[in-house]
Amino acid sequence: MNARTRPGVPWRRAVLAVIAASGLALGAATAAAEPGHPPAVRAATGAKAVRAPAVDACDPTASSLRPSGPPQVTPGSFMAKIRARGYLIAGVDQSTYHFGFLNPLSGQIEGFDIDMIRAVAKAIFGDPGKVQFKAISDAQRIPDTTHGTVDVVAHTMTITCDRLNEVDFSSVYFEAHQKVLVLKNSSATSLDDLHGQKVCATSGSDSVDRIRQHHAVAVEVPYWTDCLVRLQQGSVAAISTDDSILDGLAAQDPWTKIIGKPLTDEPYGLAISKQHPEFVRFVNAVLQQLRTDGQWKASYAHWLGHPVQDPPQARYAG
Repeated sequence: MNARTRPGVPWRRAVLAVIAASGLALGAATAAAEPGHPPAVRAATGAKAVRAPAVDACDPTASSLRPSGPPQVTPGSFMAKIRARGYLIAGVDQSTYHFGFLNPLSGQIEGFDIDMIRAVAKAIFGDPGKVQFKAISDAQRIPDTTHGTVDVVAHTMTITCDRLNEVDFSSVYFEAHQKVLVLKNSSATSLDDLHGQKVCATSGSDSVDRIRQHHAVAVEVPYWTDCLVRLQQGSVAAISTDDSILDGLAAQDPWTKIIGKPLTDEPYGLAISKQHPEFVRFVNAVLQQLRTDGQWKASYAHWLGHPVQDPPQARYAG
């Protein structure tokens, strides 16, 4: 029985899952079509800056660059180029409820990650609305960052040592943990109970490796809502990824439950090209303001509820 026919599933939440799974290009088209949103353009790329934090003996939670002070748009900087363009280009999710999702009622992409991006736009322009959102999959996050298709990615993206070889990250702005989502009638209590069974995750996510390490069969799809549909249809036994993502999926289908102890720590960062270290410092200055002025907690309360956690403390490599 699927989400639309299963009794007790709220219509609005079921529609949200179905729209996100079946209309995957809609978020980008809607964001670009909104008043004030310019047409999509490719961000210019320049010569690679000589700078990269060493990733030998890597600590992904202390890998970012220290801000130079309050966020300032200095002449000749990448931030100045973004300001001259007139809008920030952000790679985001459109199917992760609470973090980055297309609201089918308003036609807007919303969520905790989106609030982080709007704060960066406000620091550049004085206007949080000057953003072009590009809806991308997990697998597109690094290519779009390195190719300059986007200026920044906010996409429940875990900072890992491998990823630090390809892109830079902001300081940690959210801490999640990998868990497992199953139907409520499942007898599984952990990922180990799913030995040999199909467990869904997105291509390009670090969840896939953990699933295989526990000897389950990883089924890879583009978006997390695709996983939810497969779980509802019975073609997979579970979904395994960050609890932040699973919370959003469970909110859309009350016939599911999250099981097991945390399998991993998943520190989230905003991904930025290695060509723009000054932008990394700028973004870190913005995030530090959000930590200290209450905006981070306000966004958490709005999207994730109570009790409100304290924001992760920033740690830097240099």
